[in-house]
Amino acid sequence: MHKWLLGMALAAVGSAGMSSEAAAQAAGQALTLERIFGSPDLNGQTPRAPRLSPDGKYLTLLRNRADEKERFDLWAMDTSSGQWRMLVDSKKIGSGAELSEAEKMQRERLRIGGSKGVVAYGWAPDGKSILVPLDGDLYLATLDGQTRRLTQTAQGELNPVVSPAGGFVSFVRDQNLYVQPLAGGAEKQLTTTGAGTVHWGEAEFVAQEEMDRRTGYWWSPDDALVAVERFDEAPVGVVRRAAIGAEGTSIYEQRYPAAGTPNVLIELFVLNPVTGGQVKVDLGSDPDIYLARVDWAPDGKTLYVQRQSRDQKRLDMLKVDSASGKASVLFSETIRPEAKGKSWLNLTDAYHFMPDGSLIWASERSGFQHLYRFAKGKWTPLTRGPWVVTDLVGVDEARGRLFFTANKDDLLEQQLYALDLAHPEKITRLTEAGWNNGATMDGAATRAIVTRSSPSHPSQVYLADAAGKRIAWVEENALKPGHPYYPYVQGHQKTQYGSFKAKDGTTLYWEMITPAMEPGKKYPVFFEHYGGPGTGQQVMHRWTGALPQYLADRGYIYFRIDNRGSFNRGKEFEDHIYHAMGTVEVEDQVAGADYLKTLPFVNPKKIVTYGWSYGGYLSLKMLEKAPGVFAAAVSGAPVTRWELYDTHYTERYLGDPRKDPQSYASSDALAEAGNIRDPLLLIHGMADDNVVFENATVFAARMQAQGKPFEMMFYPGQTHRVGGPGVSVHLWETILNFLDRYTKDAK
Repeated sequence: MHKWLLGMALAAVGSAGMSSEAAAQAAGQALTLERIFGSPDLNGQTPRAPRLSPDGKYLTLLRNRADEKERFDLWAMDTSSGQWRMLVDSKKIGSGAELSEAEKMQRERLRIGGSKGVVAYGWAPDGKSILVPLDGDLYLATLDGQTRRLTQTAQGELNPVVSPAGGFVSFVRDQNLYVQPLAGGAEKQLTTTGAGTVHWGEAEFVAQEEMDRRTGYWWSPDDALVAVERFDEAPVGVVRRAAIGAEGTSIYEQRYPAAGTPNVLIELFVLNPVTGGQVKVDLGSDPDIYLARVDWAPDGKTLYVQRQSRDQKRLDMLKVDSASGKASVLFSETIRPEAKGKSWLNLTDAYHFMPDGSLIWASERSGFQHLYRFAKGKWTPLTRGPWVVTDLVGVDEARGRLFFTANKDDLLEQQLYALDLAHPEKITRLTEAGWNNGATMDGAATRAIVTRSSPSHPSQVYLADAAGKRIAWVEENALKPGHPYYPYVQGHQKTQYGSFKAKDGTTLYWEMITPAMEPGKKYPVFFEHYGGPGTGQQVMHRWTGALPQYLADRGYIYFRIDNRGSFNRGKEFEDHIYHAMGTVEVEDQVAGADYLKTLPFVNPKKIVTYGWSYGGYLSLKMLEKAPGVFAAAVSGAPVTRWELYDTHYTERYLGDPRKDPQSYASSDALAEAGNIRDPLLLIHGMADDNVVFENATVFAARMQAQGKPFEMMFYPGQTHRVGGPGVSVHLWETILNFLDRYTKDAK
């Protein structure tokens, strides 16, 4: 499960020079929903996937169009001259063909279901060409703007990559893995038994949705071998899901692993792309495990496999001999003894296999995620303290230098840092305080692409050297005449931050945007929440976008907090939610409402609350457990019965319902639905394949059976993301018209 935020992220450059029209706009314009969801994006262009070419000569990214903000094209910048050019125009190259259902679902898992054009790409290792999937087929783009079509099939190709040594293009078609020489030549089908419930080279549903694993095959560095996952969905229960559209209903018999039911059967093989030979990897005697991560050692001979137990309390790093498939446990991660069994292990991508055989590894064994070095069976801590390493960004193997992001200096900011393996105690911050930063680096960690934003500035992207010095702007995105948001800068209200204490004394952080307030006047509050575990922070020093500003323009105080159970505050802070969903989050959100009521400018009778996905679930639990606290609530796409949600997410926090049914009974939103007496608006997409529509219908039926009044708005054809041209405006008009009745129109 992933959060859906109010804000709109990332941005691009504005043009210089002030026209007479721009000068007039500087006097200030009023935000509207139509403009917020229209084109161009008010945050400017929203570049995605910035990368340096393997030779470092070019920086590429996906840039959206000014006239169609959800359509992306591939652009490249010459890093020596700073000159930009479009490499792939998605309207000229694309066929416009309908995507396969499998690719649509993969995009839903990536939360880019509404995106069009080029949504992914991959450099060839020689830095001379780029693999571009578009409209279900594959193209090879070169730096002179030319493209060569590699496939032209009705089926569509999934998970395409260029192999590490540049010998092959590989992809999945019709549930089997194919390879094709990059230089040209006939494609070759490496697996043949993919059909029905059997899939080769794909990631299963929970791997995509909950484990951040998007593929099911992994090339060795020299192209000699490829590790391939085979999974069989036969044991997984079938959910007959109705995707209800405006003019018809499609019925999908979807294999959905609901909590407490069987997962897919997983096997892992090492294949030779030339001979077709297969070696099965020994994953152990227990078939009920998760294949968390797969990596090759730098020498291309050893395979490292992360095997996670079904209860997610143990992670084994397997060392596999690729020639025989035999495996041994290199080390294991288990939950901290201090947790007394009431915890779980979070998966991470913050690790790196070194040429000398050692491993840089992120672990939460101290209670906070930190970096360690594992060498010759011994662990050496590299970072430590009451803060969290959020990602391992780059490793300069030659100099023994690590680059990572963390909230070391401020819990509400993510910064880029560096340390030397020889002197790990000396940590250097490379990015500027007051901004929230993310970063990627080239393979040798010589340069970084930094994406940052602040509460007063939308996202900027720049290229920096290994010392953090800015070399060039990629997207300066200056808020000056010509920038889409510039006409609204004058009315932009400052984001304020603060904290209060939870019931148990834990410090909870909040952020707030107020209208231009009048002395003595009390204002209603739009209290947004997510509240769920396993996702990033909500309260940070970053750009929140135009929608919260529109709410402030409308007369609302915008407010949100990070409750216990959420991410980036350490395991003890997270573990409060273990087998206790719908308890501490509610307690903390209510404490937030109580705090608001102490403020002289808040109308204590007009605090309304809104949440989507886990936040939608929390809206229901808040009304059930704290009647009378909120004037009204909006619940978007909520889970209402956790037995309906998937294994990997739900069992991580609630355990197996076959072993602990009480945790599910107390966490579900159905048993106490009769307690709701405050106004409620229930919203759901009628083609949602993540939090399936049944969650809404079963709750609606329960409320109706008990004679409880509430309002509903269901969206035909919409998935877990309800939005798009026209729909986004309708959604927010519906939400605000409902809430206004209990704030502005209420006495």
